[in-house]
Amino acid sequence: MSETQSLTHKRVLTVALPVVLSNATVPILGAVDTGVVGQMGQAAPIGAVGIGAIALTAIYWIFGFLRMGTAGLTAQANGAGRKGEVSALLSRGMIIALGAGFVIMALQMPFIWLALQTAPASDEVESLARTYMSIRIYGAPAAIGIYAATGWLIGQERTGAVLVVQLWMNLLNIGLDLWFVLGLGWGVEGVAIATLIAEWTGLALGLWLCRDALKTPAWKDWPRVFERAQMVQFARVNRDILLRSVMLQGIFMSFVFLGARFGDVTLAANHVLLQFLEITAYSMDGFAIAAETLVGQSLGARSVSRVRRAALLTSFWGVVTVLITASAFALFGPAIIDLMTTAPDVRAEARNYLPYMIAAPLVGCAAWMLDGIFIGATRSNDMRNMMAISAVIYVAALLILMPWIGNHGLWLALLISFIARGVTLGWKYPALERAAA
Repeated sequence: MSETQSLTHKRVLTVALPVVLSNATVPILGAVDTGVVGQMGQAAPIGAVGIGAIALTAIYWIFGFLRMGTAGLTAQANGAGRKGEVSALLSRGMIIALGAGFVIMALQMPFIWLALQTAPASDEVESLARTYMSIRIYGAPAAIGIYAATGWLIGQERTGAVLVVQLWMNLLNIGLDLWFVLGLGWGVEGVAIATLIAEWTGLALGLWLCRDALKTPAWKDWPRVFERAQMVQFARVNRDILLRSVMLQGIFMSFVFLGARFGDVTLAANHVLLQFLEITAYSMDGFAIAAETLVGQSLGARSVSRVRRAALLTSFWGVVTVLITASAFALFGPAIIDLMTTAPDVRAEARNYLPYMIAAPLVGCAAWMLDGIFIGATRSNDMRNMMAISAVIYVAALLILMPWIGNHGLWLALLISFIARGVTLGWKYPALERAAA
């Protein structure tokens, strides 16, 4: 079997499907967290868990670059047969992750204060949210460490292990939620402790699944782990991915804030429809990660034909996914909206903008898949620069369209930003193939 033939549809699905299944467990956990505190019969605990969880997720999300950067670099080292560097990458990522986590723990008071200033609430909600965050923040090293561990596993095509970690964390968290809150009556503190335990045990399980790295002495060869050239590359890749992610998050945050200008009903309708986009992203994530892994390994092997085939095979399944998703939204979109809200005015408003969410998977497919391809190739400077161009195009579209057609203009600007990301990254793709040679 030739190198090119070894990249098959079956191999793509083997990498992608565990990630899709893993992602499917995430909203279930959020629903259980909300549901158990909802059984307390008060609004304040629900609001406190919501504010606390969003604030901590936002802090941890900043370090999500570790997952992507570690995955791309590990895939390339693996494809090049550099087993020592593969092991050193795990140590490098974990040291940075744990260090960042302990810094957050040490600075927890200003972090919690800033979070509560950003999302002011009643005194009761703020008090409960402070309690929740002051417990959960001790899981910061574990939560960030899991990014590095899962990135390392993804870089070696071991997405089944990532699924095991995710299932363990979420199922344990759900079980402890039910026990601590409903059984022992610990309330908001119980939800926080359940998540804290799930995060630390999840990291322990993740590291146990990464134990192959310990078979190569390079994992503790500290001069190699801290080798200047490798550290500079690691920092550069992760810096660029971080900047790209901040700009992308800025687009989505501005979309939410600007939607508030059109009144509560339109804001609520936009929020409902953004859940459709989240479903699409979770579905596409598996195939984007397959692209990270297979493109990274192919580039590490210095094979242009393998890079191209990996990009084409993963993108084929990405297209299949968005066609299914868009069709489902077209057929069942109104019913999904009705499940999400019982307010008649919000239902009617969401239906007005549903066509944009039917179009979103189709126009966003190229951007999502090329993100995975470029992460695998660690072409992070291209990702950063093309994201900057796309952000400028998004702002220009907002300035032109919003004054003209209101919320329709806001949705069109978002879709235009997806198209801009796909087109600009596509323009840079030939250089990625040339680098493989």
